[in-house]
Amino acid sequence: MNTRNKLSLLILMGFLAVTSCGKKETAPTEQPTEATDTYTEGEAAPTAAATEENVLVIEGNDQMQYNLNELKAVAGKPIKLTLKHVGKIPKEAMGHNLVILQEGTDQAAFALKANDAKATDYIPESEKASVIAHTKLLGGGEEDTIEFTIDKKGSYPFICSFPGHVAMMKGVLIVE
Repeated sequence: MNTRNKLSLLILMGFLAVTSCGKKETAPTEQPTEATDTYTEGEAAPTAAATEENVLVIEGNDQMQYNLNELKAVAGKPIKLTLKHVGKIPKEAMGHNLVILQEGTDQAAFALKANDAKATDYIPESEKASVIAHTKLLGGGEEDTIEFTIDKKGSYPFICSFPGHVAMMKGVLIVE
């Protein structure tokens, strides 16, 4: 092997080593919290499901990504969901929302109709029956909190309905 080939191979190996060892983002894991409840003797101790709160926080960024693709909640209890747009780009160019859809909704068909619904922040009027809840359309640095309840256990898809975002910004809300 001549010197030129050795040098090229060495540079390639160095490049691969540097690019493959970068910081990888991972979704934050839920840390168990210790709860101490008091109850009168003779009363039943509250179950974990009865004391859980459905407080959910999810972030969207300028790379068209949610930081989570799965959320969990307890059926029949109010859900308080906050979407934070942690990027810097304004909503006209990189808007994000979070739309929770009914089970079985065709996400691609919904997103296609959403493309033409700019006046309603990309929530198509014709598809209101498919929407359980949705946040406002947000730009960089903004956040929105919504409250709703889902009584039926199941897996409910969620998407960002801003044009072109559904391909990368989607997940599932699991209601147990």
